This record gives sequence, C-alpha cells and structure tokens, in this order.
Amino acid sequence: MIAFLHQVSAWAVPMMIVLIPLYAAFRKVPVYESFVDGAKEGFGTAVGIIPHLVGMMTAISMFRASGAMDALVHAVSPLFAKIGIPGDVLPLGFLRPITGAGSLAYATDLIKTHGPDSMVARIAATIQGSTDTTLYVLTVYFGAIGIRKSRYALKVGLFSDAVGFFAAAGACWLLF
Repeated sequence: MIAFLHQVSAWAVPMMIVLIPLYAAFRKVPVYESFVDGAKEGFGTAVGIIPHLVGMMTAISMFRASGAMDALVHAVSPLFAKIGIPGDVLPLGFLRPITGAGSLAYATDLIKTHGPDSMVARIAATIQGSTDTTLYVLTVYFGAIGIRKSRYALKVGLFSDAVGFFAAAGACWLLF
C-alpha cells in the first residue's frame, strides 16, 4: 500500500500538468492565451499586495527584534510545561500565525537541534501542518481584494491557530 501511495504521489503533479492542457485543448479553449491572461492578472495582484507584505514583514521584524517574543515565551513557559508542552515549541506557536517562512525556519532549527524523532520535533512538525499563517492571509489576501473589516476573520483565525497548536501537542503525546 505504501509503495502504491508513493507512486501516486510521484505521478500526480506531472499527470495534472499534462492532462489539464490536453483537456482544455479538447474543449477548444485557447490554452496558451488563457495562460498568458492569467499570468498578467497574477502580476497585477502581486504588485497590489507588495505594500501589505512590506508592512507585515516590518511588524514581524520589530516584534522579534524588540525582544517581545522572547519575553512572552519566557513568561508562559512554566504554565505550558505543566501541561506537557515543551517550552522550545512555544515560539513556533507565536510565529506560525504571523509568518510561514519564519515559522518553517524555526521548526527546521528545532528539528536539527533536537533530532527528527524527538517529541519537540514531532510537535513542531505537527504544528506546522495544523495551523495557518492567519495574519499573513488577512494582510495580503484581504488587502489585495480590498476587504477592510476583517475583525471576525482575525478572531476566528487566531482561535483556530490556538486550537491547532494544542491539538497538535495533544495528538503527539497520544500517538508517540
């Protein structure tokens, strides 16, 4: 079964790259022209989100450089240790809703430091897969399409990130 899944995953993307244009050509859709039109639209979107992205990256850098993240982690580490969540993964819980690249870099560092089979690495990897970059999504995507009232989306997104964080840690303790 595992060998079958490996074969399916190895061939899934190449087959989609071949089958989608073939299907479009069969339906008499101008494939290349449609691709170029989509690329033009994507370029405009990319230019539109740059100011939002720069603002977000500046805020993240200020949060980390000011020492606020370290102070916050230090303050709550004893509480989380009592419920079985290692203090090493707490910065990941704070970083993940803010930045995907930063949280991935931190998770990679945790895996290198503690080893890939350690509980810290397993929790970090599960958090990476169980949460989202909520503030990034709200800033970039909502900003790109002009949504200004994101108050409820922010609350729900951060709540779901917190649930994902605790569920990831709990699942790891149950399974490993």
